[in-house]
Amino acid sequence: MKTLARAVLAGGLVVAVAACSATGGEATDSPPRKTVPPTSSALADVPALAATTLRPLAGTDEAPFDQARQLQAPPGWTVTVWARVPNARLLAWTPDRRLLVSRPKSGDIVELVPGAGDAAPTQRTLVSGLNQPHGLAFSGSTLYVAESNQINAYTYRAGALSGQRVVADGLPDAKSRDLRGAYAHALKSVTVGKDGAIYFSIGSTGNISAEDRDADPERAAILRVPPGGGEPAVFARGVRNGTGLAVDPDGGVWTAVNNRDNVAYPHEGADQGDVLQDYVNDHPLEPLALLTQGRELGWPYCNPDPDLHPGEKDSPLSYTQRPFVRDVETNADGEKLDCAALPPVEQGMGAHSAPLGLSFTADLPDGYGPGALVGVHGSWNRHPPRPPEVSFFAWRGGTLGPQQTLLTGFQESDGSRWGRPVMAVQGPDRALYVSDDFAGAVYRVTPR
Repeated sequence: MKTLARAVLAGGLVVAVAACSATGGEATDSPPRKTVPPTSSALADVPALAATTLRPLAGTDEAPFDQARQLQAPPGWTVTVWARVPNARLLAWTPDRRLLVSRPKSGDIVELVPGAGDAAPTQRTLVSGLNQPHGLAFSGSTLYVAESNQINAYTYRAGALSGQRVVADGLPDAKSRDLRGAYAHALKSVTVGKDGAIYFSIGSTGNISAEDRDADPERAAILRVPPGGGEPAVFARGVRNGTGLAVDPDGGVWTAVNNRDNVAYPHEGADQGDVLQDYVNDHPLEPLALLTQGRELGWPYCNPDPDLHPGEKDSPLSYTQRPFVRDVETNADGEKLDCAALPPVEQGMGAHSAPLGLSFTADLPDGYGPGALVGVHGSWNRHPPRPPEVSFFAWRGGTLGPQQTLLTGFQESDGSRWGRPVMAVQGPDRALYVSDDFAGAVYRVTPR
């Protein structure tokens, strides 16, 4: 196993050990490993991406859009800075064609009303004074909002909310007495099943905080409220941070997961148990998983493995139907959880991609068709950084195909970024709308 840049667990701390070159320079990043394409792809006819210049609409050209920005998009597709919304996170379209944007940092939800032609939308606050509102989902005229401590339902009509009722309360966040302000993944997401059941995420408190599995309510899980209301119950567990949450065309519930960091090398040999940067760079994968009652996604005891040849140096990587391997830090002997017995992950993304918003679209032109859109936020601790993008997963034969980059270019060659997509949704005009909490913007991506 190559150990050009490695870290060793010592006394519970991660201690970096960098091997220098013969000339005394700093350690270099290891080259990217080969990703094996799927044996069949529904995306064979999709054209290669082409450069396009991002065009700010009137009044949206403040930094970082005070200089020309280039993106890669399908040929002929145009991208505009449609609105400036600081800290823009998750998105939902209202029944009357207005776009809602959650802002956890501001405690509010912003409403964007499309203007005529090329005009920027009008903007107003729909509701404020909330506790880190994040997930948004509609079922008819009912809007569900996931605050950090509860899930609310409102009646929506013509740009106004009424009749607030609490669907689930007492959810853990940084204000919870037992957590004493320590909660890494307090933001919640929400979606509505075809049967009217409500699904919402509760993230883990930390990277490998196994005690979350025994908490009440259970953390690192997806919970379900039955149609018509009732007590929430665990639907899926071992979901470290299932920020992406959406329902597919057949009614299946999917989650896009932010998986663990600084995973130790699990295979036998001198490096077993060490945290090696070139292993961490590609492990574990970030799952895009179909949830069923009782689904187990392994965290923090089992990690989905992209290696086609586990334990071999520079193994090719694959992200479709991937099995789990033991986490040697938390489950070395396999007694905590039998990783080999877990169903494989349907699809995945590269380690530390940080998938956030997830939505399904009925039909995209240029050979894309129906599929899932994922806002990929990009890594924070990978070397080199994994870039932000909007990804597309084709929906064919009742399941999702492999990842396809739909929009990218937010990261410069030196690893610096001017934007980080959070979520993409298709609008009633068939254009895509993309939130960006780093640039404080909503983009409109218009197919040709």
